[in-house]
Formats: sequence, structure tokens, C-alpha cells
Amino acid sequence: MAKGSVKAFLERKNIEISARRYGIDALSAMAQGLFCSLLIGTIINTLGTQFHIAFLTTPVWTVNETTAYTVGGLAVAMTGPAMAIAIGHALKCPPLVLFSLATVGFAANGLGGAGGPLAVLIIAIIAAECGKAVFGETKVDILVTPLVTIGVGVGLSAWWAPGLGAAAMKIGALIMWATELRPFLMGIIVSVVVGMALTLPISSAAICAALQLTGLAGGAAVAGCCAQMVGFAVMSFKENRWGGLVSQGIGTSMLQMGNIVKNPRIWIAPTLTAAITGPIATCIFRMQMNGAAVSSGMGTCGFVGQIGVYSGWVKDVASGAKAGITAMDWIGLILICFVLPAILAPLINSVCRKLGWVKDGDLTL
Repeated sequence: MAKGSVKAFLERKNIEISARRYGIDALSAMAQGLFCSLLIGTIINTLGTQFHIAFLTTPVWTVNETTAYTVGGLAVAMTGPAMAIAIGHALKCPPLVLFSLATVGFAANGLGGAGGPLAVLIIAIIAAECGKAVFGETKVDILVTPLVTIGVGVGLSAWWAPGLGAAAMKIGALIMWATELRPFLMGIIVSVVVGMALTLPISSAAICAALQLTGLAGGAAVAGCCAQMVGFAVMSFKENRWGGLVSQGIGTSMLQMGNIVKNPRIWIAPTLTAAITGPIATCIFRMQMNGAAVSSGMGTCGFVGQIGVYSGWVKDVASGAKAGITAMDWIGLILICFVLPAILAPLINSVCRKLGWVKDGDLTL
């Protein structure tokens, strides 16, 4: 096929091979899919457990009499399909391709483990474009399009997803190594790495859960996630106003990933903030995450990170490991999770603006 013919074919199929389409549009959409599944499911589970809401803690469906799903559990189980369909929507896939991506996302996320979101991002893009390429080319689209989309997606999932998952887990190995260091260095490393993982297309919550990241390391992880979420939310308030404050502050900082691809320097402020708040959490306030490990990677998303720290306090008091919840505990939690990120990130970003590294509009969602 001649070069001109290939270009015309891609245009006709709306296949745009570009950093913007894949690194901005698809990535931003995937963040929304992740929030509407894994993150919202974790929030629902946490609310049900902490407030003893029977409807949210009672299984609504049991598979093969062994696997029970709560409302939140069902949302978490749909993480892969939600992300893949969101990506397909951003790539303007026709319905047959879009619906087929549910299977692709399920396979890529499941086989990718903690690196599932990264696997879904790469594999769903390829499967979607292959599906778009064959759509409308035969009289039996209803058979050919799903077969190609699912075949390519599941095949690549079996081939690539475990490797992508293993690569993502190397981040987890770094976190575990960091926990063996003294609290100051550990606080910096864990806070920065987990915070960045939260913003990247890697599941920080899944990594923390898989590694059972609790204790001081879990506290540092919470600090890093809050630095990214609250930091981005407050420093981009001028561009995104209240909607952006809420969607990033109690949603996910991954919404900024598209802007980071365009200008990586916008990431300096929240990352340096994490490097500051992490050791403050571990060395000064000794903030620990002794609740569910998954909460270590949630930050202020639905306030699950803070609820996790609080539930750890309650558990420690009940076991006798902690005499009681003190005023310093609350001061530390509020400062680390909300006040310091809201102050430090905008201040650091203002320096970046003066240096010409960040300009108006760079943080617009």
C-alpha cells in the first residue's frame, strides 16, 4: 500500500497516531475509568466498613459459592473494563469496537496485576485501533470487528501484561527497600514514589495493597498521594476553579497526566511537596497507616487515606498498642494531608512560573 494510501486509510478510520491522542486523550479518559471503578469501589467499601452500613458490607452476589462481591467489590472487579472502554471512547471507537474493549480491559488488568492500568492503557489502544481498522470493511462486521478487537487485545494481554505488571511491581520493590532505611530517607523516597505512581497510569492503591504497605511506610505513602492530589488541586485552582478542586482533590491527580505529558515541569511542585511532607510524616508526627493497606495509595480520594489512618488508630487503641488518639495525631493528619500540600505546592509552583517553566493554561483540565 502506497504511503498516500496508508495516510488516507488512517484518516478515513479516524486513526490518529500521535502523542496527543494516546498520551493525553486516552490517558485522561483512563483516569476517569479508574476513578469510576477501583477508586469509587474502594471508597464504597471503606464507608460501609467504617459506618457499619449493612447494605454496603453485605455481599450482593456470590460466584461459585466461593467469591462474594459487595457493591464496592463489584465496582472494583470492573476496573479493567471501565478503563478500556474509557480509552476507546477517547479514541472515538465505533460501538462494536467500544463494547469489545470490555473483554480486553478485563484481561489486561487481570494479567497485569498491580501494573494493570499500565497494561490496559497500552493494550487497549492497540486493540482499539486494530478494531477500528477492520470496522466497516466487511459485510459481517458484527463478527469480524469483535473477533479482531478481542483477539488482538486478549492475545497481547497474555503476551505483554505480566511483563508490564512485573515492571510496575519494581516500583513496589523500591518502596519495600525504602522502608528498611531510616525514617528520614524512607519518608522522602516512599512519599515521592507512591505519589508519582498515583498520578501515573499505575495503580498506587493496588501496589500498596499487594505489598501490604502499612506502618510508617504507609504513612509516607499517604503523604505523597495527598501532596499530588491536594497540590495539583490548589495550584490549578485559577484554571479549573471549584470543579477542578473537587475532581483532583478528592478524585485523582491522574487527571493532570495529559498536561504533564505536554509540560513535565508542572509536576515539579507537587513532587517536591511530597519530598517535604513525607519525612515530616515519618520523623515528626510518626504518622502510620495501620488500616487497610490499599488506603496507603489512595491519598485524599474520597478521604479513604485519612479514614484508613483513623481506622488504624482505632484498631491500635483496641489492641492496647496505642493508649489513645491524641491531639498531635489529628494535627499531624490535617497538616500532612491538607494544609502543607495546599501551601507548599502553590508556593513552589509560583517559583516555577517566575522561571518561565510553567505558564497560564498549563494546568487546565
